[in-house]
Amino acid sequence: MPWTQIFWLFVLSIPVACISWTVTHEEVFREPRDYCKERYEKSKALLVRKFFYLFTCEYCFSHYVTILILCISGFKMLFDDWRGYLIAGFSIVWITNIYMSLYAHLRIDIKVETLESKLEEAQVKQQGLTK
Repeated sequence: MPWTQIFWLFVLSIPVACISWTVTHEEVFREPRDYCKERYEKSKALLVRKFFYLFTCEYCFSHYVTILILCISGFKMLFDDWRGYLIAGFSIVWITNIYMSLYAHLRIDIKVETLESKLEEAQVKQQGLTK
């Protein structure tokens, strides 16, 4: 039973990470994210600032996506009551944020390799033109 819960913990963290990253980082949600960023930066009301900030922070947003996933899946850890939801929720958020950190590092590595490759191509072209 515990191994099954650990398996589902890692599986359910995948869609939470995917949704959280997409909403808070990817181009497809840039306009709503820019709107939320503007609202939280310019609003004078504390609750308005905090509400709109949630849509720009992957860590914050992952908590709300986790709640949605828990409602859909009914996943609980260790206990069969509300405590099981609480433990599962924070565990999913933790694993989700590990996934997103790994993905962010991977993207940086890919961007660096792409830029280095373009730089090498430009240098080769430059050398070809000067010969």
